[in-house]
Amino acid sequence: MGIFRRGGGKHSLAVAMTGVNLGDRLLNIGCTDASLLGAISGKVGLSGRACAVVPNEVEAARARRGAQTAGVLLEIETGHLDKFPFEDAAFTVTVLDNQDGLISSVKPQRRVAMLQEAFRTLAPRGRLIIIERAPRAGLGGLLRASDHRAVDPHYQASGGAIAALGAEGFRAARLLADRDGLSFFEGVR
Repeated sequence: MGIFRRGGGKHSLAVAMTGVNLGDRLLNIGCTDASLLGAISGKVGLSGRACAVVPNEVEAARARRGAQTAGVLLEIETGHLDKFPFEDAAFTVTVLDNQDGLISSVKPQRRVAMLQEAFRTLAPRGRLIIIERAPRAGLGGLLRASDHRAVDPHYQASGGAIAALGAEGFRAARLLADRDGLSFFEGVR
């Protein structure tokens, strides 16, 4: 029935939370969901720039598929995430897809290096948005635990995304929303 259906598409919440606008210079880090990357990247339009840096060819293929489906011109770089192949202050918005544990499941030194690169490549007053799967309680949490990599205990114990952003110099680190199984965190350079 139409009255119970949400408007705006599958990723309308995520697109709204990232706040990507026409003309923005966007960097996507990681690609768990091809259609999400395509929906967010499509917001920059022809006057913006959309790039992605991913750790392996599997995620690169996923990113290409998402961009092609969304009709988006996307520059994709594959390799280690401790040194991005982009100049300083190249982007106005960075979206880090942590749904599959890209930063929450790695050792602290790799997480620090990735966030430092995100900071370096963001323009002053640029924003970093981290998208994570929200923890679920009860039986749903037990069943969902097998879907993705285990979270590093240090990441959780030290305060998660908010603490990680603050430790790497991001200002005003905060939780934007926790809805529909996703959590959205923001930090400003």
